[in-house]
Amino acid sequence: MSEPRWMGDLRLELMTFEDVSTALERGFETVVVPCGAVEQHGPHLPLCMDADHAEALATLVSRRLGRTLIAPTIRVGCSSHHLTFPGTISIRPETLEALCSDYCASLMRHGFSRIIFFSGHIGNFPVLRDMLPRLRGSVEGRARIDAFVDSETWLKAWREAVSGAGGDESAVGGHADIAETSLMMKIRPDSVRIDRFEPGHIGLLSQHQLELMWKNGISSVTQNGILGDPRGSTVAIGEGCLEHIANLLVDAFKD
Repeated sequence: MSEPRWMGDLRLELMTFEDVSTALERGFETVVVPCGAVEQHGPHLPLCMDADHAEALATLVSRRLGRTLIAPTIRVGCSSHHLTFPGTISIRPETLEALCSDYCASLMRHGFSRIIFFSGHIGNFPVLRDMLPRLRGSVEGRARIDAFVDSETWLKAWREAVSGAGGDESAVGGHADIAETSLMMKIRPDSVRIDRFEPGHIGLLSQHQLELMWKNGISSVTQNGILGDPRGSTVAIGEGCLEHIANLLVDAFKD
């Protein structure tokens, strides 16, 4: 007997309600919820970078965890520190929490027993960390709620991936850098403006710079919106970054 067509694409939104019922009967009781952002990524990358990244990771993570579906991406995130750049759209932390809470309530109602959140936008990490105890409390043990919120380990994985693919790990800064640019060269190559590559702020931000960024926006520490350097980006580096982060997430979420 051939597998149902939804097995080829595990995105919940592309399934019928009958498909979802069948999936639940087959033990697909876990759902990953990718979170992204619509925000500036320097002069060379589109605003959809973080949402596209989250969706690409969701495909890898769901397959590797097994019996896992993919919820629709929460594409807009908490990006207030990018609002000085035109086009950025930011939602309040309480708005993101309300969305995550409503996702949990709907999915639990249908019988999903585990809901996993992760974000392609590192700026969502502290918001997810803060809301996680409340999300868990709201389900009263009826479902298991998890989220990945370790930005330092994420950036370390990027540096390892960049170095492993022959790139300069010092070009990793966390935003529109060699890692994110290489990712988009892999995920959505037509969107990358190679002729606009230029360095941004190089090196780790000091505590003072971090405080300045959160208070006055990222333009207070980098005029072109880049943390790191996109020069030297390659598809191979992008593939390595996807693999490293997918493995990081699977290791964090596997039973």
